[in-house]
Amino acid sequence: MGDQDELKLQLDAFMGEYEEANNSHDVGRVVQFIAEDAVYWFSDGSFRGLPSVKSAIERTFATILNEVYEVRDLEWPVVTTDLAVCRYQFAWRGEVAGQPRSGRGRGTNVIVLRDGRWQILHEHLSP
Repeated sequence: MGDQDELKLQLDAFMGEYEEANNSHDVGRVVQFIAEDAVYWFSDGSFRGLPSVKSAIERTFATILNEVYEVRDLEWPVVTTDLAVCRYQFAWRGEVAGQPRSGRGRGTNVIVLRDGRWQILHEHLSP
């Protein structure tokens, strides 16, 4: 197996762990995957820096109860030893105001290797 294949396996595992952390609804677990200077673009706004991103995630967890978030069709168009870009489809389901709700969309992440660990520098989710 080549270096690119090994990096993609490593990054697939990273995204799987990120998905699991989101499904734990424990923001403390989720922020471990996010860079301090991250920028997140969600359908409800843009968030710059870890404190702002953390607040946005906390609001989502408070709004969508029992959420199950899934990443599908993960692709890696750019992979180097210290930077990677992925694109994917996502889907979610849960309860909003006591009613079942669901949605889906597309995602793009920029992931960087800092201090020996991968971190999300940018996430863009859109319907």
